Amino acid sequence: MRTTHELHVGDAAAMDAVADGSIPLVVTSPPYPMIELWDDLFAARDPDVDAALAAGDGDAAFELMHAQLDAVWDELDRVLAPGGIACINVGDATRSIGGEFQQFPNHARIVDALRSRGLTPLPDVLWRKPTNSLAKFMGSGTLPPNAYVTLEHEYVLLFRKGGTRSFPPGDDTRYESAFFWEERNRWFSDLWEVRGEEQGANGATERRERSAAFPVEIPLRLIRMFSVRGDRVLDPFAGTGTTALAAMLAARDSVGYDLDGDLFTALDDRVDGLPERSRRRVDERLTRHRAAMADREGGYEAEHYDFRVVTKAERRIRLYAVSAVEAGTRTDGRRYRVDHDPVDGNDFVPGHEG
Repeated sequence: MRTTHELHVGDAAAMDAVADGSIPLVVTSPPYPMIELWDDLFAARDPDVDAALAAGDGDAAFELMHAQLDAVWDELDRVLAPGGIACINVGDATRSIGGEFQQFPNHARIVDALRSRGLTPLPDVLWRKPTNSLAKFMGSGTLPPNAYVTLEHEYVLLFRKGGTRSFPPGDDTRYESAFFWEERNRWFSDLWEVRGEEQGANGATERRERSAAFPVEIPLRLIRMFSVRGDRVLDPFAGTGTTALAAMLAARDSVGYDLDGDLFTALDDRVDGLPERSRRRVDERLTRHRAAMADREGGYEAEHYDFRVVTKAERRIRLYAVSAVEAGTRTDGRRYRVDHDPVDGNDFVPGHEG
């Protein structure tokens, strides 16, 4: 199996290379309005942002920044297929503007924006990112009443376009893309505890800091939850290509956009050694499933592995590993071709380290 991955340098408000209704899954994390890291980006596109911040008008700056994201949500609505899912990771902001400290509810504003475009909100996820920093205590520290709660979570907002997606009865691709019962119980919780991405991995410190990349575990989990093998995943704010990397690991196609093409070069570093890392991830999934089934009675025999599964839907599950990656350029960005091989029972070696 071969998947393709395209990264375009361009404005996500005009994703001309993506056809109407062609994307079954969007996984993205936009720049967060009212987080100082992104002030210059928003102000460069609309000088009124700078003026509002300088005037101490936080509400006006907040709305102006979100107006820029609204143009991307218009495009997201255009390209999303019927039954398609959009997953948007965003955090709220806390900030003192004009001498007043307040929270700016980015997640609520985005929910309103997507609902107004006809998308249906689904139960969302709280991604908890605990920190041990001494700077986490805001306000008057240990003195009431002027201390503030520290935000240690972000949101993964989930939306669907129209009704549920349909498949032919017994569709092979869908059943091979099943996840294990114990993964379903863990992934479909509304609280995820996943540590944030360490900046500077693979020698790309500056690029990763500018992108504020989320850890690959977040998009990888979402892709496995809400798409089938061979689907095309879109990230309108591609950054250093974390969603593309997750799509490679999950054997899905992907397409991404970002204004800063320099960020894309980080993905070249990240795909180095990907076949070995991919194989290790597959082996870890199989090992965890064996452990989960060790003391469980009943179930069904898996077709491609010498273990049992809990439900009939899992019987045809088949995991794929990356076998080769070919990187190349295109006139407006980067392109990757990735080969995948199925990992069946005879290939699995418990404890394999790649």
